[in-house]
Amino acid sequence: MSIRCKQICLQLGVALGLMISARAKDLPIGHFGTNNYSDWVATGNAFQFGPAAGETWMHILEVENADNDMVISSEKTADSQDDHPQGALTSPEFSLERKYISFRIAGGDYEHDACINLLIAGKVVRSATGWRSDRLSPASWDVSAWRGQQARMQVVDASSGDWGHINVSRIRQTDAPERLPVETGPLYHEALRPQFHFTARQWAMSRLNPGQRQEGWVNDLNGLIYYDGEYHLFAQRWAKCWIHAVSRDLIHWTELDPAFWEEESGSGVQSGTCVVDYQNTSGLSPDPKNPAMVAFYPRWNNREQCIAYSLDHGRSWKHYEKNPILVHPERDPKVFWYAPGNHWVMMLYGDGQYHILTSTNLLSWQDEHHPIKDSFECPDFFELPVDGDRSRMKWVLIQGNGNYSIGTFDGVEFKEETGRHPCDVGPNFYATQSWHNTDTGDGRRIQVAWMRGPNFPDMPFNQQISFPCELTLHDTKDGLRIFRRPIPEISRLHDGEDVWTNRTLQADQTLPLEPAGQLFHLKAEVEISEGAKLIFKIRGASVTLTQKTLESDNVPASVGGQIQTVEILVDRASIEVFVNDGEISSTRFFLPGENGLSVKAENGSARIKSLTVFPLKSAWPAVIDAN
Repeated sequence: MSIRCKQICLQLGVALGLMISARAKDLPIGHFGTNNYSDWVATGNAFQFGPAAGETWMHILEVENADNDMVISSEKTADSQDDHPQGALTSPEFSLERKYISFRIAGGDYEHDACINLLIAGKVVRSATGWRSDRLSPASWDVSAWRGQQARMQVVDASSGDWGHINVSRIRQTDAPERLPVETGPLYHEALRPQFHFTARQWAMSRLNPGQRQEGWVNDLNGLIYYDGEYHLFAQRWAKCWIHAVSRDLIHWTELDPAFWEEESGSGVQSGTCVVDYQNTSGLSPDPKNPAMVAFYPRWNNREQCIAYSLDHGRSWKHYEKNPILVHPERDPKVFWYAPGNHWVMMLYGDGQYHILTSTNLLSWQDEHHPIKDSFECPDFFELPVDGDRSRMKWVLIQGNGNYSIGTFDGVEFKEETGRHPCDVGPNFYATQSWHNTDTGDGRRIQVAWMRGPNFPDMPFNQQISFPCELTLHDTKDGLRIFRRPIPEISRLHDGEDVWTNRTLQADQTLPLEPAGQLFHLKAEVEISEGAKLIFKIRGASVTLTQKTLESDNVPASVGGQIQTVEILVDRASIEVFVNDGEISSTRFFLPGENGLSVKAENGSARIKSLTVFPLKSAWPAVIDAN
C-alpha cells in the first residue's frame, strides 16, 4: 500500500472514530434491582418476583442470549417457571430523545396479550411479540416521529396458554440499535401495497422472525354496516380481534384501532355481524336517541355466541357483561332486523347448514327449526328488487364460497327458488359480505370479498379486500341472476384518460396501450368474431375474452349471449374483470411480472368499438401521520 493510501485510510479511521465517539450515548430504560423492578409499576401476579438474572435463572427459564442482562420475565415465580401468571409492568414516564427504542424479546406470539408496548398519551403506538422461542432476539422501533414527547414502556402478559409468557431485556433509547427495524417504505406506500383496495395497516409488530411477518393481516369480513354517513368495515385478524376502518365514500379508508379483542387470551372473536339497534330493543343504550351498534361473534369453541356494543359510532366497544348470550354449536352469526315480523333474525352456520333463529331483544334467541341444508360458512342475506322494480323484491342468500341462490323469506323460513350460482368466477373471492343498513343512505347493496390467497413477500401487511361492487338482480333468459359492477366512485381516482375508437384487430395483431403508471381502470365496447380471442395483456398477466366467455386465471365462464362490454380494474396486486355490465366478474390476485398494457386478437378478428384507459391516483394520502 502506498504512503498516500495509508494516510487516507488513517484519516478515514480517525474521522469514523470521531463520529462514533460523537454519537449520543444510549439511554437505558429501567434500572432494576436484583429482586425488584425499581420504579416500574407491576399489576397482577406475573411480575411479582423481580427480573431474572444469572445462569441459574436462565437455565430454569430456558432463556438464551441474555448476555448477563437482567430479563423482565412474566413466567418467573418464586423458584420455578409458570405460564399461568398474568399482569402488566409499566415504566415511569420518560422523554423520547433518540431515534430508536431497541430491546431483546422472546416468548409467545400473542399479539395484544403477551407483548411489549410503547405508550404515548396512554395509547399503544408500537407493539411487539416473540415467536414461540425463548431465545432473546434483538428488535427495534423507529420512534423519531415522536421525538421530544413523553412515553412509557409496558410489558403485558394476559395469556395463560401454551407459550403464555413474555421475556424482554436490554430496553434502551439509541441511535444505533442492535437490529434496525425492517423498513418497507412509508405506510400505505410500500412497494406492493394496493393503492385503491383496502389492506390493513401494520398496527403491531408481531412475529419478528424474518419471513413470518404478519403485522397487517386481514381475513374474514365482519359486520359491514352503514351508519350516519359512514361505511364501517370490520374484519378478522387471526380471530384475535376485529380490525375496524371507516369511509364516507368507499374509496378513502381510515383504519381505526381494533374495535375489540377477544375477552381473554385464547377465547377468540370469530366472524359475525354488526347491527344498529335503533329501537333499543336490547336496552343496551341508556339514551334511546343514541342507539347502540351491536356486534355478534362466536368464541373459538364455536358454541358460545357473544356480543360487544358501542355507544359512540364504533369508536369504543364494550363486551356484554352477561356473555355468552346463546350457547349453540354453530358459528358465523348473520343478524338483521325483519320489519314485517317486528323481530330480529340470526343465521348460524354449522353441520353443513344454516340455522334460523329469531329474537325480539337481541339477547335471547329461539331456533325456528327451518335449516337451510348444504350450506357453507359466512352467510350474507338480504333483499333486492328485480330489474329495479321494488314491487318485485326477492331474497338473496350468498354463502361464504360466493355461491348465491334466490327465493322467498317469511321471517322464519327461506325457500330457494333457483339453483346456486357463483357471484364471481375468479380464484381469490371468499367470505364475501355486503353493507347492511344502506336503506338509511342511498339504498345500494354494495359487496366486497376477502381476496384470500398468496402472500405479499417482504411486506408488513398481508391479504387484501376486493373493490366495492354494487349488486343488482336481473331477469335474464336463464332466470334471475346477480350482476356485480364496480361502484362509480372509482372515477374519483381518475387521473386523465386515453381513448381509442373503431379499431379492428386482425388475427395476431396487437394494439399497444401506453399509459404511464401501475393503476388503471379500463372500459371497452367490443365485438369478437366467432372462434377468435381478444386478449388483454396487463403487466404480464392475461385476461382472455371470446365471443361468449371470460377467462381470467381460471376456467372460462360463459355469458348468456355475447360479450359486448368489458371493464377492468388493475391495482398493484389485483385484476378484477366485469363483462356485460357485471353479468360475470372475476377477482384475482397477481404480482406483476412487467409493466405495460396491450390488447391482441388471436384466431380471428375483433373489433374495438371504444376503449378508454383511465390511469388512477392512489386512494391513500401522500403523507401518513405517524400518530
